Amino acid sequence: MPTLPVPQFDWFTHIGTAAFAFSGYLIGARKRFDLLGVLILALLTAIGGGVLRDMLVNRIPQIFIDSAPLYTIFASLLVAWVLKLHQQHKGLLHRAFIVADSIGLVAFSIAGAQIGMALELNLFGVCFLGFVTAVGGGLVRDMMVNDVPFILHEDFYGTIALLMAGLVYALTQYQMFNPLTMWLLFVSGLSLRLIAHVSDLRLPKLEE
Repeated sequence: MPTLPVPQFDWFTHIGTAAFAFSGYLIGARKRFDLLGVLILALLTAIGGGVLRDMLVNRIPQIFIDSAPLYTIFASLLVAWVLKLHQQHKGLLHRAFIVADSIGLVAFSIAGAQIGMALELNLFGVCFLGFVTAVGGGLVRDMMVNDVPFILHEDFYGTIALLMAGLVYALTQYQMFNPLTMWLLFVSGLSLRLIAHVSDLRLPKLEE
């Protein structure tokens, strides 16, 4: 069975992996899990979205072929341990979690969309792969710790993932897909996600 194509700008995969590993670590620390529990939570958060994406396109999950993401995960956890993030105040842990989770969301939506483009999918397919890659790990993480998944109560969570993936598609169609535009897209998406969180921006709800 052939493997998935490697994204043109693969660093977004590693950025997302590191960020989601941090977010899993921070949730585990907040929930007072033991070392094994924190490791499992961080690992599943970091690889969950990518595994779901690969299964959707009938490919062997990249994590079973390429060990680089595992090195990124373990290095991230080592940094978190050395910095003793688990000993920080709960308020700081929550803020750090929001930032790490937002970085992972935006980075993985871009990485997933690149996979969709490499597979020559249409706009819906590209957006769907970007969405699943971005929210899959967080969904697994939140369900494991019995929290309401962000995707169900943070309106600008899934929206950001879809927006980033759609913009990757548009940039590629207009031959504007390059490192500069990708970094601008990443910074813009991260800024929008954090502003939306701080300002509590939400999509309109249906009125009864």
